[in-house]
Amino acid sequence: MTTTSSTTSATSPAAPRAAASGTWTLGGDLTVRRVGFGAMRLPQHGAALVENAVPMDRDRAISVLRRAVELGVNHIDTAAFYFSPLRSANELINSALGGPYPDDLVIATKVGPARDLSGAWSEHARTPAALRAQVEENLRQLGRDRLDVVNLRVLGTDSIAERFGALADLRQAGLIRHLGLSNITPTQLTEARTIAPVVCVQNMYGIGVRPEYDAFVRHCGEQGIAFVPFYAIAAAGRETGAVAAENDTVLAVAEAHGASPAQVRIAWTLHQGPHLLAIPGTGNPDHLAANVAAGALSLTPDELARLDRAHRETAA
Repeated sequence: MTTTSSTTSATSPAAPRAAASGTWTLGGDLTVRRVGFGAMRLPQHGAALVENAVPMDRDRAISVLRRAVELGVNHIDTAAFYFSPLRSANELINSALGGPYPDDLVIATKVGPARDLSGAWSEHARTPAALRAQVEENLRQLGRDRLDVVNLRVLGTDSIAERFGALADLRQAGLIRHLGLSNITPTQLTEARTIAPVVCVQNMYGIGVRPEYDAFVRHCGEQGIAFVPFYAIAAAGRETGAVAAENDTVLAVAEAHGASPAQVRIAWTLHQGPHLLAIPGTGNPDHLAANVAAGALSLTPDELARLDRAHRETAA
């Protein structure tokens, strides 16, 4: 199901290619490179998903998307609720890459959260009708007849059976190819799998972030489910980005490789198992190239052990 990562140094000429990170196959038919791209930060500068954000320059955002594909990225994570006053991530993706999309490009989106036209958050979609409307909006914005992957974004620990069942019905109707889950508990994953196959789980995870989910991460791999961490670089900074002082161990490993702390965090994520998929997001072309290059960064057993200790000791 997977290929192993290259051991090429992250600073070598071959490193920027996403293929160096290896691949994972979602649902038996969608093969993606393990370093993908998260579109959350494309519509605006600075903190993401906030009201009155400053829009990103449109040409810059489109060029970053096209450059990502040039570098071999074929997995893009997005959502209809990723927008600023003038920019929509889905519309940018459609404009940059659609007409037609590359044959191997996999676009994963999310439903559940909702924002009004001002950008203010409103109540999560919880009814079949509301979820269908969000799926259809993603289809319209992306210019697609079927969505590759739709993740149900969950708020809380209550039952997700009705909501996931509604998406399963849309999958049966041909609007969705595969289903995933976001921000969920192990119990919710078990519940969802009694309804329909789950190809991926998106949860907050990274060095120092949610070490209590280490076993859950491994469990997903054992079940053939991709684990796609969000905020793997930002850690406690979450939507605002990496704002806290960097961990000393991460800094030391980065210095040893001539890499950045962000690259080390991405590499550690990928080393947690062949089913880990990284989706770092940026509107900066230099950061994009560095993120993709991190897929070739090979960490030694000693470095991994030290980073694992930092992971457990500095939990956010």
